[in-house]
Amino acid sequence: MGFIINLLVSAGVILLMAYALSSVHVKSFGTALWVAFLVGILNATIGWILRGVFNLVSFFLLEAIVSLFVTAIVIKLVDVFVRNFKIDGFLPALIIAIVNALALALVGYIF
Repeated sequence: MGFIINLLVSAGVILLMAYALSSVHVKSFGTALWVAFLVGILNATIGWILRGVFNLVSFFLLEAIVSLFVTAIVIKLVDVFVRNFKIDGFLPALIIAIVNALALALVGYIF
């Protein structure tokens, strides 16, 4: 049940950021849901490996910042795979990663 709630919250954040930022383009909520699903899957696989490598370089001192940057990289990677989802630049992906982390932390605190 928690995965579904996190998935819906992430899709809502992606759709909200598409309305708030002019450099993020999402066609529909279904596309945002698919993007959130792919970000979750890729973050659990490729993101886990990237976080491990980058945390070794930073000696685990910047773990939260590394996690945000890796999530932004994964979001840009999903941008390549999904046709109806477009992000112009890395900064909007980083903003989405930050807002998504804050929203998921808030939902985790509530539940």
